[in-house]
Amino acid sequence: MTDSYTPPKVWTWDKENGGKFASTNRPISGATHDAPLPVGTHPFQLYSLATPNGVKVTVMFEELLAAGHADAEYDAWLIKIGDGDQFGSGFVEVNPNSKIPALVDRSGPEPVRVFESAAILMHLAEKFDAFLGPKENRAEMLSWLFWQMGSAPYLGGGFGHFYAYAPEPMEYPINRFAMETKRQLDVLDKQLAKTSFISGEQYTIADIAIWPWYGGLVLGRLYDAAEFLDVDSYTHVMRWAKMIDARTPVQRGRMVNKLSGDPREQLHERHDASDFDTRTQDKIAPAD
Repeated sequence: MTDSYTPPKVWTWDKENGGKFASTNRPISGATHDAPLPVGTHPFQLYSLATPNGVKVTVMFEELLAAGHADAEYDAWLIKIGDGDQFGSGFVEVNPNSKIPALVDRSGPEPVRVFESAAILMHLAEKFDAFLGPKENRAEMLSWLFWQMGSAPYLGGGFGHFYAYAPEPMEYPINRFAMETKRQLDVLDKQLAKTSFISGEQYTIADIAIWPWYGGLVLGRLYDAAEFLDVDSYTHVMRWAKMIDARTPVQRGRMVNKLSGDPREQLHERHDASDFDTRTQDKIAPAD
């Protein structure tokens, strides 16, 4: 940074702040346009995108189905945040914070909205009594679940933004958030040196929440920053990340609402288990 900045006494929004997502950022909440949400036939209606936060929930659904919970069938509708879909009236009714993922549980007599990814994971885990781990270890599991919710903004909105998305690289914020990201990886590495999974010897929603962010980072899928952060040095995180990555429900969950990468791994909307075989982008939009 070469120019100093003196903040005004009262901040006003008079221009976009630049960067990849500038067009979707604004200092007010609420809907910008009328756009009812579609509703499918399954008990759960998910409105999302395959960001790390979105992947948490699609992995959870696929894990539930793989574990035999047939009542966990879901429709996954695509929300294109770059186009501002999250500011449509229907989406804002489900999540007034206009962030993905958002869920409507229609399994009961009245629809129930659930927003914030950890809340959705908890709602589904309690509903199906699954992926909660041993009851005597519940406090440990919940501590790690909410560790992720408090820590990931430093990785995504902090490090990821300034390293990959800001209008230009700036040494101070990149150094600041790289230091914090590496500290968090060290926290995880020391924990995973003692346990197979994040909160113990059972796979839980703490793993499902943490893996899309920190597993994705060490596997080289976030911000093209693996070498910069020397992720190979976190050997226990890498072991855990690869182990979870090999799970079939995780591989399926990563595909849902995905808009980039290999067309064979993009399932823009998911309405039936057969969609993984018949509706990926390589099949419905073959290359010329």
